[in-house]
Amino acid sequence: MPYAKAKVRRIALVNQKGGVGKTTTALNLAAYLARMGWRVLLVDLDPQGNATSGLGLRPERGVYQLLQGEALESLVWEADGFHLLPSTPELVGATVELAEAPLALAEALRDEAYHFTLLDVPPSLSPLTLNALAAAQGVIVPVQAEYYALEGVAGFLATLEEVRARLNPGLRLLGILITMYDGRTLLSQQVEAQLRTHFGEKVFWTVVPRNVRLAEAPSFGKTIAQHAPTSPGAHAYRRLAEEVIARVQEA
Repeated sequence: MPYAKAKVRRIALVNQKGGVGKTTTALNLAAYLARMGWRVLLVDLDPQGNATSGLGLRPERGVYQLLQGEALESLVWEADGFHLLPSTPELVGATVELAEAPLALAEALRDEAYHFTLLDVPPSLSPLTLNALAAAQGVIVPVQAEYYALEGVAGFLATLEEVRARLNPGLRLLGILITMYDGRTLLSQQVEAQLRTHFGEKVFWTVVPRNVRLAEAPSFGKTIAQHAPTSPGAHAYRRLAEEVIARVQEA
């Protein structure tokens, strides 16, 4: 596959604000990348474990054990064609332990051999988030189509530059993703226009709509590709996967 020559292999999905569709994006992007033939690992770095529970899983071992030195292969679960490295309750303790070890995750994932590794991080600038940014080569920023979106993205990009300067000079913004978009409202249209005016090509062309099927899929322990493959949300995440592949190969 041509991806072998690309620079971006690990992608962190980050937004310091919660409720923007970050975990929904991580799960469904993983599912569609896998359907396109790529070997995909999704790492649930959020102690809340929403990516893990959203697949109907309740494992006892996961990211924390990886950081303690256990082999990745013994900790992953198969889920809709991709592998999940789950979150477990012990990950709360890792937040304290990682405060002085920003490169711990990068070291733990050093030998993984997936085409894509997606890092779903907590909605805060915690040691887990910094570890994800230090381990990643690319960042996707999901942004809800609401007021203050512009302000939030600008603040995160400043943080990104700081991480580049101090921890990971190879880190790049892969794209800003507009989520929960309702084209019937003037607000969503205005937010999209503002983001595209200020950030131009950094904003993905794909826009994820508000969609009941997307919201209910985790309650069935499924991705949207399994739950409602013909829904508008499914079509959006398929397009996003195609766009991510294109951007990675241009890197």
